Amino acid sequence: MQDTPSALTDDELDRIRAAIAEAGRIALSFFAEGARTRAAVAFKGDRSPVTDADIAVDRFLNDALTRIRPDAGWLSEESADDPARLDRPLTWIVDPIDGTRAFAEGGRDWAISVAFVREGETQAGLLWAPAHDLLYEARAGAGARRNGLPIRASRQQEIAGARIAGPRGMLERLGRQGHAIVAMPREPSLALRLARVADAGLDAGLAGENAHDWDIAAADLILREAGGRLSTAGGAPPRYNGRLPVHGRLIGANNALAPRLVAALAREEAGR
Repeated sequence: MQDTPSALTDDELDRIRAAIAEAGRIALSFFAEGARTRAAVAFKGDRSPVTDADIAVDRFLNDALTRIRPDAGWLSEESADDPARLDRPLTWIVDPIDGTRAFAEGGRDWAISVAFVREGETQAGLLWAPAHDLLYEARAGAGARRNGLPIRASRQQEIAGARIAGPRGMLERLGRQGHAIVAMPREPSLALRLARVADAGLDAGLAGENAHDWDIAAADLILREAGGRLSTAGGAPPRYNGRLPVHGRLIGANNALAPRLVAALAREEAGR
């Protein structure tokens, strides 16, 4: 019988914090608040931007994190996908800069996302937003923190009056059902959008189709440990490190509000 892969130790978590802090310094060396980045910008096949900063952070984290747990596979937005990760029970899932477009244009709403995943479920998640000086982190079963202090999702139970950020189409679907929500500005970093649900800055965060593991794996655990959940359109929790690391519509909210939003969006979809 194969041994269950071991969890991260406190020392390993300290090393991850140090690595993500250094990754932030690397990213900030290219960042110009309110102005275009000093990094070269290119565009992928889907027209999403990638900068030299993304690549530099990715390379640094690949080296630093695989030194901490060389038994874990690697999945990152900016690395070529190695199918060998599918045979590993442990996986690092990383977005070197979530919110690259905002980063490139001088906006502050971007973050570095690191998740440590075991057999499809996140065991530790860290989200570092250097331009805001905010570190969100969680370990499975140990609660969620922002800059070292415990955080909890909001207690909003009704859709009416809920502060919700996400794609316009999903917000409009709720409105067509008569739900008087408070539509909030769409956070360009999906990871930060979910983290702000975890710290009660939002009541709910929605995502359209095509979110990837690296966008959500760390923030998912942070939200869950803060008393919330991230759900698929069918109400199930996402799983990670699959062959195709992409997801459909997602709903993040506290444990009372999330199922109501899932049901409301499903009803609207069924009535179209």
